[in-house]
Amino acid sequence: MRLRIRHITIYRYARPVSFLDHRLLVTPRSGRDVTTISSAVTVDPAAELVWSEDAAGNTVALALIPDAALALTILAEHEVFHTADPYPIFRLDPAAFRHPFAYAPGDLALFGAGLLDSAVEDDAAAAAWLAGFRATAPDNTLMLLNALNEAVGIAIAYRTRDEEGTQPPSRTLALRSGSCRDLAALFLWAVRRLGFAARAASGYLFDPGSVAGDVGATHAWCEVFLPGAGWIAFDPTQRRIGSAGLVATAVGVTSEAVLPVVGGFLGDAADFAAMEASVVVTAGA
Repeated sequence: MRLRIRHITIYRYARPVSFLDHRLLVTPRSGRDVTTISSAVTVDPAAELVWSEDAAGNTVALALIPDAALALTILAEHEVFHTADPYPIFRLDPAAFRHPFAYAPGDLALFGAGLLDSAVEDDAAAAAWLAGFRATAPDNTLMLLNALNEAVGIAIAYRTRDEEGTQPPSRTLALRSGSCRDLAALFLWAVRRLGFAARAASGYLFDPGSVAGDVGATHAWCEVFLPGAGWIAFDPTQRRIGSAGLVATAVGVTSEAVLPVVGGFLGDAADFAAMEASVVVTAGA
């Protein structure tokens, strides 16, 4: 299936401001399920784009913006070929059928400590929630991860959140609500506490069940590495497993590390007026 993606972000200001460099992670990651056909990023006011690949293999555009302006517009347009199976069957190495299992030393060396350690101190309430889940969860690896994915999706109500950053898992559990990146961060914390190698992912969601003409969104989810199957997407917000409908632009140790646009401006906080973002994903032949 061909997918066309149009992602536009606009920052507006009360007076002309100068811009710091902006780091853009808006380019699809080509891989087993996604092949990039075309990709373009444009910035207004005109910017020099310095392209690189980071340690996680993400394509990074650093936008150097020389001119002051009342608005900053970042437009990303892509066409990809998406082949992810909506009902995937994952074949694990026999040694990984049951949890816990041990990763191969070579895999551990490639993961690094970051993908195995949540770097978030245990909150008593969060630890109790995870212990309660684990007490009744199966030890079959895929069934365990599926149950955790469901548990997060059931426990936490999705809500749009305009604030920057990601809530700590304890706050998400206390509020019982959060954005997709908050649900992903909770799942990421929990799955690492259970001994799995996992990473945050962000990108685009294609949902043909949405309102016509608006079937796309920026989205956040997680990926867990399972021997024999590789990196598997777990999306607690959608309560889905596998990459169907997901086009990743970045993977990293934390949700904060994979935000699509990071940058700033020179001026007073009151100069910032508004931010608008829109994603439209359409399917072609």
